[in-house]
Amino acid sequence: MKVIKNYLYNVVYQILLLLVPLITVPYISRVLGPELVGINSYTNSWMTFFMLVGQMGIALYGNREVAYHRENPIERSKIFWGIETLQGMTILLALIAYLAAVLLFSTTFKHYFLLQSFWIIAAGLDVSWYFMGMENFQRIVFRNMLVKLASVALIFLLVKNQGDLGKYIALLGLSNLVGNLTLWPYLKDEIKWVPIRTWHPFKHFYPALLLFIPTITTQVYLVVNRLMLGRMSTQNQLGQFQNTDQIIKVVLAVATASGQVMLPHIANKFSKGDVKGIRDSLYNSFDFITAIAVPMSFGIMAIAKPFAPWFLGRQYDAAGTLMMFEAPVILFIAWSNVTGTQYLMPINRTKEYTISVTLGAVVNIIANLFLIALWGAKGATIATDISELTVTAVQLYYIKNSISRRKLFGNVWKYILSGAIMFIVVYRLALIINMTVVNLVVEVIVGIIVYLLGIILLKAPIVNQAIKLIQNRRLEKR
Repeated sequence: MKVIKNYLYNVVYQILLLLVPLITVPYISRVLGPELVGINSYTNSWMTFFMLVGQMGIALYGNREVAYHRENPIERSKIFWGIETLQGMTILLALIAYLAAVLLFSTTFKHYFLLQSFWIIAAGLDVSWYFMGMENFQRIVFRNMLVKLASVALIFLLVKNQGDLGKYIALLGLSNLVGNLTLWPYLKDEIKWVPIRTWHPFKHFYPALLLFIPTITTQVYLVVNRLMLGRMSTQNQLGQFQNTDQIIKVVLAVATASGQVMLPHIANKFSKGDVKGIRDSLYNSFDFITAIAVPMSFGIMAIAKPFAPWFLGRQYDAAGTLMMFEAPVILFIAWSNVTGTQYLMPINRTKEYTISVTLGAVVNIIANLFLIALWGAKGATIATDISELTVTAVQLYYIKNSISRRKLFGNVWKYILSGAIMFIVVYRLALIINMTVVNLVVEVIVGIIVYLLGIILLKAPIVNQAIKLIQNRRLEKR
């Protein structure tokens, strides 16, 4: 039950991180237009590279280390102060390098580049990794919620026309900064003060650096599409792709939220030598994540064409086709989230994880070079699908001797078949009725009913898991 509660909290948290851009997308896409949305995406992409260099693999490493030493308050306090000191140093160096690069080399968008720097400052004060390692997701969610909702209100109040792009960029960065600051007061009950001489921040540098390689390469094929589109195509195409990608990422956050929950959970089992517990958790997690990722992927494809221009505005007609092409990535990333984030990372098989995401990044760049030139934004979405499928395939190869792939995929066809039938029904329904809020809700409900009937009739494992969970919950109440 604790894992499920943390999963639900993390779903809220991950959606919350994307909530500001998503809620404001219909408004911002109309006020700023595709070109200015593209400029924000382009400047944010370059800033992201500097921020990632500053973060190294510290957040992922810190999460795992706190989970390893969860039961020892003195040791985890030493780990916290050491890792946070290291994070402050590396982020400061990244910020100095970013500002120097902007001032020396930027001409056209210098003002917007400078405003993006709030994101880097916020990264230096991010301690969410500590609470994730403690499997305490509740504190992360509720404190940030008020800050994010306040920023949404400010965007609607202050961003009124195309001259307000700078305000929009600043509000997004500042909301992230304030949200991170609000987590610090909670630490007084969690962390003890230990002598500075015991912090040893540099002892964390090398293991964090090892995790930086997969972190940065993972981000490469998340960001490189935007950078290459900005260079090889038009800002309009980049704006179309950016808004499509944001919608997909919100849906994806629900499918992959279990990753950050399971990483410290598996890491703690690994520190205790519970091999059987790790395998059982992995099989259950893979089945669960497949069960929710399949209908999300098929559902997005079913409603994409009428949804995009209705939600984003008439200028974004092309985004509907882009959503259909990018939707399969939800399933591919969900699977690699289990095999990589939930298995390879917590059991310290960083090398295999690094190789898989590096190959994915290389494949993404090569595919982009050809596909963007041929099809613009559509090519970028196809390149994303290809690269994420590559990552999943490589990780499945690496776990073949420790995890049964036949057991992982034995029941996947039941979810795929149920999802395909759901797609046909909802797609036909979306062609018949106009896109409105009420009709969208109807389409979602119909899709859920069709999918649930499918997995119940096919006796998918998730159904038995749900029944057992309900029975256990009733026993706990008694």
